[in-house]
Amino acid sequence: MENHTTRPHHVAVVGSGPAGFYAAASLLDAGAAGGPDVRVDMFDRLATPWGLVRAGVAPDHPKIKSVSSQYDKTAAREGFRFFGLVTLGAGPTDVTREELLERYDAIVYAVGSQTERRLGIPGEDLPGSVASVDFVGWYNGHPDFVHLEPPLDSERAVVIGAGNVALDVARMLLLPEADLRATDTADHAVEALAASSVREALVCGRRGPIEASFTTTELRELADIDDLTVVVDPEQVPAGIADDPALSKGTRRNLEILRRFAEQGPDAAARHRMAFRFLRSPVEIRGDGRVEEIVLGINRLETGEDGRVRAVDTGERETVATGLVLRAVGYRGVELPGLPFDEASGTVPNTEGRVTDRDGDHGREYVVGWIKRGPTGIIGTNKKDANETVRHVVADLAAREPREHSPDEVEAWLRERCPDLVDQEGWAAIDAHERGRGEPSGRPRVKVVDRDELVKLSRP
Repeated sequence: MENHTTRPHHVAVVGSGPAGFYAAASLLDAGAAGGPDVRVDMFDRLATPWGLVRAGVAPDHPKIKSVSSQYDKTAAREGFRFFGLVTLGAGPTDVTREELLERYDAIVYAVGSQTERRLGIPGEDLPGSVASVDFVGWYNGHPDFVHLEPPLDSERAVVIGAGNVALDVARMLLLPEADLRATDTADHAVEALAASSVREALVCGRRGPIEASFTTTELRELADIDDLTVVVDPEQVPAGIADDPALSKGTRRNLEILRRFAEQGPDAAARHRMAFRFLRSPVEIRGDGRVEEIVLGINRLETGEDGRVRAVDTGERETVATGLVLRAVGYRGVELPGLPFDEASGTVPNTEGRVTDRDGDHGREYVVGWIKRGPTGIIGTNKKDANETVRHVVADLAAREPREHSPDEVEAWLRERCPDLVDQEGWAAIDAHERGRGEPSGRPRVKVVDRDELVKLSRP
């Protein structure tokens, strides 16, 4: 039998978004840092990697998407393999958690938060009420959402939420056609958005502008969009609101930007309009067979004994006509087969990334990213998060004998179980094809969104 000091450990990383790639890089670094020699197999249920960098980041933010070049470097390292179109589940072409545990020394789950937080109000499921996670997937070419067909025949859309996702979806509705056509927005969405009747996006936050979670960069760039006027009620952002030294620097900058918008007032000549409405919570969505209006509750702010600022319903109501409501109040994790799950937070219970249950340690399973901590932070937040988890993975591996593992046998098993499997060479072929399609028109890429076409492209 080989000595464990010469035989590498093998780790399965389930999920290929930022958290998964940062975890993979950290694991591959372990040997160079004097720890165990680790090899990584990364799995994703899609044919393409990068998670929300590909399918979540707004297409008009190419600098943010450029982080994918770091993931390409990780994928090119010795000891890394990618396997796409592999689903963790119980179906005939799925792989199970138990099968991975039989074949790997550890599993790191990096599956993110795959669904939405619900509003929990009447009319939420009317046609025309759309979750932001679905809408974002639709314009980014996520195969699960290409047939969404959001109704864009209304002059006004109402966006519920006061974070960057709310700004993203509102902005995408109002971008000039020329700007859209310069991005990697999926072609079906480019055509639909170019023909859209939406002229106004009303962005509603349940608390005030101080509590909004927009980043300064996202707010500031609104002023640079052609033919867009940004409307802010001066009474909601009064003069001097940004002068409180107790506020964070980022919050003060946001308030200064909002105050400038308020002072400028609306430009009646602008084709598109983004209006901010704070202290508003959705109460009911109404319509006969589809969304026709939304009822908003008007709030006031109260500070509790714990120091937290809460929105309290005043009982006043405001009714807004609209044919499209976009729900952008947050993402939520989905329970994984065989793992404990905290319904309240939408995460897998863990201690610094080690999966735990009522009896404590859950064995050789770990979590990183949003399924670990909830949907918070920016892309870079996942690096520190992954490093924390990997420290424990590496320490645990160092204390254990590596399992018998044949990479060739594992790949043969995967190809038999998952006949449409896409490996790293297959993804490279897809990537080259998409980039090549985009080059003539100066676009970063033209995405392929059909599953069968993706599989075909991935074959030699």
